[in-house]
Amino acid sequence: MNEKEAPEKAGTGSSGSPSTGRREAESSRRPSFTLGLVLKLLFLAAVNGLLLAGLPAMLEQEWWSGLVVVVIATALIDWAFLTKRSLPAKYLIPGTIFALLFQIVPILYSGYVSVTNFSISHRLTQDQVIDQLSRRTSNVQGATRYQLTILGNESGDLAFFLIDEADMPYLGTAEGLEGLTEDRIITDADGRVTAVDEFAALGIGEVSDRQAELADFAVPLEQGGIRATTINSAAAYQPLYIHEDSTGNMVDIETGTVYMPVDGRFTSSDGENLGPGWRVFVGLDNFSRVFTSEAIRGPFMRVLIWNYVFAIGSVALTFAVGLGLALALNHPGMRGQKVYRALLIIPYALPSFMTALLWAGMLNQQFGVINDILNADIPWLRDPTIAKASILLVNTWLGFPYMFLISTGALQAIPGELKEASWVDGASPWQGFRAITFPMLMVALAPLLIASFAFNFNNFNIVYLLTQGRPAIEGAATPAGHTDILISYTYRLAFESGSGADWGFASAISILIFVMVATISAISFRQTRALEEVWN
Repeated sequence: MNEKEAPEKAGTGSSGSPSTGRREAESSRRPSFTLGLVLKLLFLAAVNGLLLAGLPAMLEQEWWSGLVVVVIATALIDWAFLTKRSLPAKYLIPGTIFALLFQIVPILYSGYVSVTNFSISHRLTQDQVIDQLSRRTSNVQGATRYQLTILGNESGDLAFFLIDEADMPYLGTAEGLEGLTEDRIITDADGRVTAVDEFAALGIGEVSDRQAELADFAVPLEQGGIRATTINSAAAYQPLYIHEDSTGNMVDIETGTVYMPVDGRFTSSDGENLGPGWRVFVGLDNFSRVFTSEAIRGPFMRVLIWNYVFAIGSVALTFAVGLGLALALNHPGMRGQKVYRALLIIPYALPSFMTALLWAGMLNQQFGVINDILNADIPWLRDPTIAKASILLVNTWLGFPYMFLISTGALQAIPGELKEASWVDGASPWQGFRAITFPMLMVALAPLLIASFAFNFNNFNIVYLLTQGRPAIEGAATPAGHTDILISYTYRLAFESGSGADWGFASAISILIFVMVATISAISFRQTRALEEVWN
């Protein structure tokens, strides 16, 4: 090929030519709508749609911190998935956001609640309590009663057309009460009022739709106001309490009693409280109550001790049964191993809440099948000691298949040469198990046993579905039962307390649970590493 032919061939469209390369480069820059791109765009649309859907509510409630966090999180997710140079961010940013939302934030919020008096009777802020108490009214004795026609204008404002006992007409608005002349009142052929000035009479349907507004509407008077009592009658009311801005006290108008703000409640000098209360910071009071209040400390310590007995006993029993069955079925001479193994994992395959309820029915003292079979009247779930034994029995039945599975896997991973070497050295089967098999099992299973302890320490389902923590501990100031563990005790504090749900105290207990489980787990994992170092 000569030099003149070379440029001509370079300009041809043959494969490998520069023109073909340019076309391939241009086509590579064109967007390709693959299934992955479509799914990514749908995901981003859903994320941004959630932001737009929640934006009005956050603005209405003036939740600025939440709004800032949500906007930043959404912007980061959009950036991570729309840029091509941030592959690690596509995994790190969503994972970090979800970890913050579902793990860190709940822990921090629980910590915040634990240092407040947040409860069913202390849910509001102080301003909300003042507003609610200031709205409380009483009917004025001997006050004028009015015939009422409810009015409304195009702007949505409400008004009352009122006729007093002397047949004098009045117009009541949010500004006050004024007398009317006949020329301002429009009636129909039957004499019913249809309009007053720019206000028109509302129909029954319109009145029904605006019930919430009518409940808050009052025509102001010098003291109190006029409120609707029925759809066609009204009466004068006066406030029960007035708030003094200078002192912050609430004053009973009728009796003159002064209620001062004390520990989240308006309290009089003789100890009388006005409800509801409001949230205040109490520091470590919720934690100190556990150890300083005799009415709480005794039942709490009984619950705590039983919690440890239950968790340790559950792990020990399930591991012993599971390991024993795994050793038996791991023998090379055992026939039908697959069938036995399949049957043994049935309790693990069934939903635990369903089987717990079935056991509760079978252990029923009056109608349970177990007492029918034994022809006995044993209070399986009512006697404190027997109820605890019943819970351990049922939890062993539910938990041994898991231990059986992990023990079987760990046994099969132990080299057979080690066992043969122990037999050659004259070791008995028990000596070989104690000196070789069991230590090697513990290296593999110790982390799982620690996780099982943490799970059973907070095993709410089995306790609550079987006994609801009962029978109750007599004399306890809080809802504590003989079979309660800390998590069920916390739940009952939060939702079943007779004096009102005490969420602050329940959060303090949950923080203590977290600290105890974390401490025990850390110590156990340290011991596990030491065991691994010995065998390595």
